[in-house]
Amino acid sequence: MRFDLTDLRLFLNVQETGSITAGARRSHMTLASASERVRGMEDTLGVPLLLRGPRGVEPTPAGRTLGHHARVGLAQMDRMRGELDHYGQGLKGHVRVLCNTAALSEYLPPVLGAFLKDHPRVSVDLEERLSHEIADALRAGACDIGVLADSADLHGLRTVTFRHDPLTLIVPADHPLAGSQEVGLADVADQEFVGLVEGSALQEHIAHHARRGGKALSYRVRLRSFDAVCRMVGQGVGIAIVPRVAAVRCGRAAGVRRVALADGWASRDLVLCVRETLPAYAAELVEYALRDAPVSKGTGRAP
Repeated sequence: MRFDLTDLRLFLNVQETGSITAGARRSHMTLASASERVRGMEDTLGVPLLLRGPRGVEPTPAGRTLGHHARVGLAQMDRMRGELDHYGQGLKGHVRVLCNTAALSEYLPPVLGAFLKDHPRVSVDLEERLSHEIADALRAGACDIGVLADSADLHGLRTVTFRHDPLTLIVPADHPLAGSQEVGLADVADQEFVGLVEGSALQEHIAHHARRGGKALSYRVRLRSFDAVCRMVGQGVGIAIVPRVAAVRCGRAAGVRRVALADGWASRDLVLCVRETLPAYAAELVEYALRDAPVSKGTGRAP
């Protein structure tokens, strides 16, 4: 039985995405090549690794066993690269980071820019996910670093506060709520909203809390960035909930007013979480990320 690292990474990507097509895309190969590699692994082992259905694929018991050992083996290879990196210039490091919407758009770009400039032989795979999905991925060893809201289940993770990131309501300057100090989501849930595109981690988070209150938010338009959301609110299209840091950055130019949210879930921190052991270059990325971090509240064992 001989599988190369490309086979193992492909199989993990297929298992995580639930689709050979999506796994091939994440692995930067064609669907035909990915399908041939998966069939080759099944032929070598003599057992099916995936159950194929109209909505995607699921691993068989043999597939789950292969996924477990592939994840352990690839993590060990990453650690080896990190340790040997000090002895030569030929090896490159790769760090996989999962983060929520606010971290992706507001906080991580300057951190990654500085880190990648100083580490030309390291690459970073950055992907947006829901906070609870990030926590699950970390526990499963499917990523190196996660940046997520502290409202997620952090049990068993090594965590430290990354940034304070409260959410705020923004309204047009002439909106009746523009002079208000504080409102709850239930007070505005029946109004027209401007939001991020469907699938955004932050939008899913807000929708979840609206549903808990028996509400379904109505969106007039969905956009790809907080800048665009703020501008649209400033033009009177609707109201929005965004991270306060984005509202402060865009507020004056967009012509919006901030109104604090009274809901407890809106007062949140982003935490940085890691798996148990990291390659040296991934640990250095953590150090860069925590340079401007506030004092930790002690959410768990610090990385």
